[in-house]
Amino acid sequence: MLDGVVVAVGTVKGAFLIGREGISGPLFQGDRVPSFAIDTRRDPPRMLAGTVSDHWGPVIRTSDDSGRTWTDPEERPIRFPADTDTALAQIWQLQPAGPVDPDAVYAGVEPAALFRSDDRGDSWSFVRGIWDHPHRQQWMPGGGGLGLHTILVDPRDPRRLHIAISAGGVYRTEDAGDTWEARNQGIRAAGMPEPFPECGQCVHKIARDAADPDRLYAQNHGGLYRSDDGADTWVDVANGVPSDFGFPIVADPHAGGIAYVIPLESAEYRCTPEGRCRVYRTTDAGASWAPMAGGLPQEHAHLTVLRDAFCSDGSDPAGLYFGTRTGQVYGSPDRGEKWDLLAEHLPPVLCVRAAALR
Repeated sequence: MLDGVVVAVGTVKGAFLIGREGISGPLFQGDRVPSFAIDTRRDPPRMLAGTVSDHWGPVIRTSDDSGRTWTDPEERPIRFPADTDTALAQIWQLQPAGPVDPDAVYAGVEPAALFRSDDRGDSWSFVRGIWDHPHRQQWMPGGGGLGLHTILVDPRDPRRLHIAISAGGVYRTEDAGDTWEARNQGIRAAGMPEPFPECGQCVHKIARDAADPDRLYAQNHGGLYRSDDGADTWVDVANGVPSDFGFPIVADPHAGGIAYVIPLESAEYRCTPEGRCRVYRTTDAGASWAPMAGGLPQEHAHLTVLRDAFCSDGSDPAGLYFGTRTGQVYGSPDRGEKWDLLAEHLPPVLCVRAAALR
């Protein structure tokens, strides 16, 4: 099923590449790899990996030969300005900016901040607007830390971005990051005195609909939501899922109204409900959801899938891939109709990214 597709798997002990010829790795042996990107906008495609060494700290490495060789920069390319008195803890997200800016890449980091590169990830600049936002003092770390973990670039306007912060919520800019507005109306904030505050929501992941760029989907820490107005307002769409708790949400890259989630039983028991591994798909923008379980284990499968461990490969029809905290990687070439086990016995999986390489 991996004809021409490469699947990059970041784990707590390095990264692995899965392709037609099998599994290679571990790359960056012993390092945590919480973020990965496969940027196919130029030839050759560039891979970017956000790695964290217990000794050397976090760094972004790049490869232009399909992962055979990687840079190991002596000077760490992402650094907080001196006046912030802040050190980089982790690179949560690496996101190519879109076809209009083929050399631009964004990085979301911990503590929650945004960086931009205009040379495919070789050098980076600090996007100060979100760091200086007055809400920053109100953000609190989620269970994994205070991370800016999702970056969505509007395909109509590269200056318009949505980001998600755990636990800060969803923010939107119309001017390439100079100014930002919180966009959380309708999203609950579990455990807070005010159930619907302006900010402070623990949004686990957001995704953009393929047909309507103003339609967004969000998997919250308790809550599954859709927005039809660019995140100005959100409505609950947890209709027919066994739990509204989970981490990832993925939108189909070509078909409007189609999105996928992997529910977990609860915040207290973060494993697949009933010991059954099921990916839930909506084909009507969240009005209903149906389980896609063909080929997935349905007995004694107490699995956990993290926010960036589920992805699409951008193909049409979409190939889908996810990895688990117990080291399995599954893939589907047909929008989730049938799943295959691609790898097992890997270290706990933190992120999965896939792309068809030319």
